[in-house]
Amino acid sequence: MTPERKIPDRRGRKARRTRDTLAQAAFELVLDRGLRNVTVEEIAEAADVDRRTFSRYFTSKEAAALDSLRGDGDRINAALRARPAPEPPLLAYRRAVLDWLADPGSEPWHRRPRIFDLLVVAEEEPTLYAVFHHIRVDAQEDSVAIVAERLGVDPRQDIRPAVTVAAGAGALLAAQAAWVRGGRPDALPGLVAEAFDALSADLLGEPRPAPEQHPGGPEPHRGANGTTRGAGTTGTAGTTSTTEEEAEGTEATP
Repeated sequence: MTPERKIPDRRGRKARRTRDTLAQAAFELVLDRGLRNVTVEEIAEAADVDRRTFSRYFTSKEAAALDSLRGDGDRINAALRARPAPEPPLLAYRRAVLDWLADPGSEPWHRRPRIFDLLVVAEEEPTLYAVFHHIRVDAQEDSVAIVAERLGVDPRQDIRPAVTVAAGAGALLAAQAAWVRGGRPDALPGLVAEAFDALSADLLGEPRPAPEQHPGGPEPHRGANGTTRGAGTTGTAGTTSTTEEEAEGTEATP
C-alpha cells in the first residue's frame, strides 16, 4: 500500500514568509530610526504589503519588532522537555536555559545580530517593554505546564510548578537586564549562571554550587576564602561546602 503523500501547505508557507518579512522590516526600522520615528504604514511598505495585511499578522509595530524573540521561549521549553526526568525542576530549568545559550543552532540572544541592540531599546521604550513582558509570560505559561508534567501534578492545585518557573524566569530576567545595562554583548551566559547561583546560594542561604562549564561562559574565579564563583548548578549534587562562619554570615545578610 503506497503511503499517503503529504500535500505541502503552500498557503501556510506564504503566510509565514509574509509574517517574517514584516517582522524583519519592523526590527530593522525600529533599530535604525527609533521606535517613535517608525509607523505601521512604513513597516508595511518596507515589506511590500498594505496596512490591512500588516493588521492580519500584528496588533502593533512593537509586536512586529519583537516577533523574532517569541521563538526563544519555545527553544528554552523544548530544552526543558528534553532534560532528564530525575533532575529537580529548578535545576532542569537552569540547564535548559544554559543549553539554549550554548547551542549556536538555536541562535541565542548573544549570538544573534542586533538582538542586544533591540533589548537595549526595549529597556528604554515602555510600550516595547510591555510587549516583551507579554512574550515572556506566554513562554512561562508553557514552562509551568512542562514542570507540572515532570512532577506529575496539576498546576491549578499545586503551586510548585509556578514557583519554580517564576524563580527561574526571574533569574533569567535579572541576567538579561544586567547584560543590557553592562554593555557587553558576549557576557550573557556568564550572567545567567551568576543569577542562578545567587538564587540557589546567596538568597536561600545554601552552599554555592560547584562550577559548571558552558561554552561562551566565563571561567569561574575564587574569592579570598577559596570559594568558587561562576557557572554552576543548582541542587545538592556537586556543591561546594561552606564553613560555619560563612553560613552564619549568609544568615545575617538582610
